[in-house]
Amino acid sequence: MNDVQRRVVVVTGAGTGIGRATARGFSADGAQVLAVGRRSAPLADTATGHPLIAPLAVDVTAADAPRRVVDAALDRYGRLDVLVNNAGIAGAGPLAELDEAATHAQFATNLLAPARLAHAALGALTVSCGVIVNVTTAVGQRAWPGASMYAAGKAALDSLTRSWAVELAPRGIRVVAVAPGAIDTPIGEHQGLSPQQRAALRRWQLDRTPLGRVGTPEEVAWAIRRLCEPAAGFLTGVVLPVDGGAVIG
Repeated sequence: MNDVQRRVVVVTGAGTGIGRATARGFSADGAQVLAVGRRSAPLADTATGHPLIAPLAVDVTAADAPRRVVDAALDRYGRLDVLVNNAGIAGAGPLAELDEAATHAQFATNLLAPARLAHAALGALTVSCGVIVNVTTAVGQRAWPGASMYAAGKAALDSLTRSWAVELAPRGIRVVAVAPGAIDTPIGEHQGLSPQQRAALRRWQLDRTPLGRVGTPEEVAWAIRRLCEPAAGFLTGVVLPVDGGAVIG
């Protein structure tokens, strides 16, 4: 097997959407994948028909989650090469209606959990000269009125990507990010939005997407996998928009 096929990959938020597509994509490339998520049933669906995917039901915000995830990868495979911090929750609401509990939950999942998991994985990633991939959002790079706290948390993850890239370069670890735009995932349903609210959000997104369509989870997963290839070994600190031109439109 070549280096790509020998890799061990951890993907969080792997039960649906971008995380599921990423786990399956790496598996199709021949990598061993630990698919992490809160719910067992969606993870089992992710792994069905993909024998190289092993599900692990863990809430990434739990105090013991980072050690459980890293230990599971090392116990099962003996190494860790790629960490994909994909798990995330979205929230909306203007500043005038700030919900502190919801904001804390978003930051715990979208910002603190990736930092804690990356910290726990540093030893293993140093041994493998591995890659950390943070999944952020294209709207973190521009104004998103009505969802400012979500955008701010993801923008902070962009900043961590750049800082970690410089900090961890001496260890041989690369750190990159992808910033999806409007992607066909169930995040709106998970957010509790009504069908009418989801339709309005989609119209708002499409109005700001020059290519005029919604992207697929597989298109984001393709970008994640390409950034992790040995051929991308001189790329670090980059935040790659996968957004149909939304950032520049």
